[in-house]
Amino acid sequence: MTTFTTIKKSSLSLAAAGLMLITPVTTPVFAAPAVVDTITVGETPHSVAFSPNGKKAYVANRADDTVSAITVATGDVTDTISVGDFPVSVAFSPNGKKAYVANDNDDTVSVITVATGEETSTITVGNGPQSVAFSPNGKKAYVTNMWDSTVSVITVATGDVADTITVGELPYSVAFSPNGKQAYVANIGGGTVSVITVATGDVADTITVGESPVSVAFSPNGKKAYVANRADDTVSVITVATGDVADTITVGDYPAAVAFSPNGKKAYVANGVDDTVSVITVATGDVTDTITVGNYP
Repeated sequence: MTTFTTIKKSSLSLAAAGLMLITPVTTPVFAAPAVVDTITVGETPHSVAFSPNGKKAYVANRADDTVSAITVATGDVTDTISVGDFPVSVAFSPNGKKAYVANDNDDTVSVITVATGEETSTITVGNGPQSVAFSPNGKKAYVTNMWDSTVSVITVATGDVADTITVGELPYSVAFSPNGKQAYVANIGGGTVSVITVATGDVADTITVGESPVSVAFSPNGKKAYVANRADDTVSVITVATGDVADTITVGDYPAAVAFSPNGKKAYVANGVDDTVSVITVATGDVTDTITVGNYP
C-alpha cells in the first residue's frame, strides 16, 4: 500500500484522490469454447488424429473405407485415401511420415505414406483391430484386437508383428505414457485397464475403472491417465505412479473418447448420445463447460 504523505488536503487534491479510488479495474474476459466450423468428410467418421506438426488431420470413415485428409490451416479436405474394410482408428507416427489405420472387418492395419497420401502396405493383426498407437520413440505400434483380447506389437521399421500380448476382455483403446515405459489398454468387457510394461511386453497390473471403458489418454506430464467409461457416463482418473483410481468425474451421456489439451490444463470428453463435449479442468477435476457439437461425437 502507498501512503500519500506529501499531498496537501486541498479540495483539488481530495478530488484527484477520489477519482483514483473510483476508477474501475478491468477484468479480462475470455471467450467460451465454441464450434467454429463443420467439415464434411466421408461416411460415418469414427476417429480423428493430427499430424505431429499440426498441419494435417486424418479422419477414419468406417462406412466407406476411406481416410479424409484435412489441411488444418484452411479446413479443406485435400485428399481421400482408400484403406481397408471398416476403418475405425488412425494414428500418425511421431516423425509424421506414416499413418496407421486399424481396419475392423479385415483384421489389418493400413500403412499410409503421408508425403504421397497413399496406402503403401497392409499389416495383418488380430481379430477386430480397434485402436492403434505409436510409442513415443516411433519404434513400436500397439494395436488392440477386440475379439481375441490381445494387443499386436508392430515393429515399425519392418512392418512385422513382433509380439502378441494377451490383455483384458474386449480391448478397445490403447495409449502410451509420455516416457514410453507403459501402455494402458482400456478393456470394455471387464471394466478394466491393462498396464503393459513396454520393455518386456508383460501385463504388470490390471486397474478396475468404470463400466465399459473405451478410451484412455495420458496427461502430457505423465502423472495422470483419464479413462472414458461409456456405460456409466464417467471418467476414471488414474494416478500413474501408484495405479490407483484417484477420482471419478461424471460427464455427458455415453462418453466415447477423451483427450488432453497440449498444456495439460484441460481434458475434453466426447459424449456420443447427447452430442456434447465435456470440458474438464484438470487441476480441480470439475466439468467447467459443455459444448454442443455434431451428431454422435
